Amino acid sequence: MKTLPLKRTGPNDMVKVDCADGEVSVYSRCAYCANCEGVIVGKRLIPMPQKQKAEKMRYGMAADDDLLNAQMMFNTLIRDGSAIACKDDANKGFRDLYSI
Repeated sequence: MKTLPLKRTGPNDMVKVDCADGEVSVYSRCAYCANCEGVIVGKRLIPMPQKQKAEKMRYGMAADDDLLNAQMMFNTLIRDGSAIACKDDANKGFRDLYSI
């Protein structure tokens, strides 16, 4: 697993990381990537909330609004975090979280 430091740019809080696909937005790519394991906040790795809720949705144990709330929580973690934990050691790039 690799650590991708967050790059905060611009006045509108654009946050990017260096991915195998190049420099990508955390909010539009990492938030929907199956390789994302979570956000590093301080010294802790906080697991990706969307991944946990998506698993529960497959088995009918979570509602659609639970997934939306998880995505909002991810945005909060990015605001407080310093890096993304990524399990893409083969450098293949983005894999859609909801197609696996």
